[in-house]
Amino acid sequence: MKQDRGYFALGLLLVALGVVFLLQNFGLLSGIANLVWVTLFGLGGLAFLWVFITNNEQWWALIPGFTLLGLAGLIGFGGRLGEWGAALFLAAIGLSFWLIYAVRRDFWWAIIPGGALFSVALLVALSDVMKGEAAVGVFFLGLAATFGLVSQVSTPEGKMKWALIPAAVLAIMGFLFLLTLGGLMNYVWAVALILGGAFLILRTLARR
Repeated sequence: MKQDRGYFALGLLLVALGVVFLLQNFGLLSGIANLVWVTLFGLGGLAFLWVFITNNEQWWALIPGFTLLGLAGLIGFGGRLGEWGAALFLAAIGLSFWLIYAVRRDFWWAIIPGGALFSVALLVALSDVMKGEAAVGVFFLGLAATFGLVSQVSTPEGKMKWALIPAAVLAIMGFLFLLTLGGLMNYVWAVALILGGAFLILRTLARR
């Protein structure tokens, strides 16, 4: 019965979307189109959240619920928020995956898309402050933190230590990209070459 409610809510949402599309195509929503879309997506998001609230087994409803609410916010305030609007939309979707893990601890996989979406949201939000390689470095560090969280998840077989490997690789890549700020990477390569050459020289002298 509760599952039927979810399908019924989805059916109503699809019918409403179709009606709004028709009205917009006929030019009947001029001037209030944004308000209609915000209301429609907002109510649709709340409907999916209600499906989850009434039955926690329907964890999947969190994803479309927060996606629609984020979309409503993006349409309603995106023009004022600029890049932060898109960042908040992505963060809303990421939040849905973390809430899935919060209610279903056996769904550890939900941490990964949640962390990835938050990392992309941070990348978008900082796009005006950090350019190029530096912004990519922040993204990689976000992914590294995500896998770091995965490594701490307890399972019947113990903690998933394998996640520390991608976490370390992503962290190194993130720091390397961040070192491009102010041309620091050029100094890092110079020092690395000097140390490598000195090691080879000392090794040769030690053999002699």
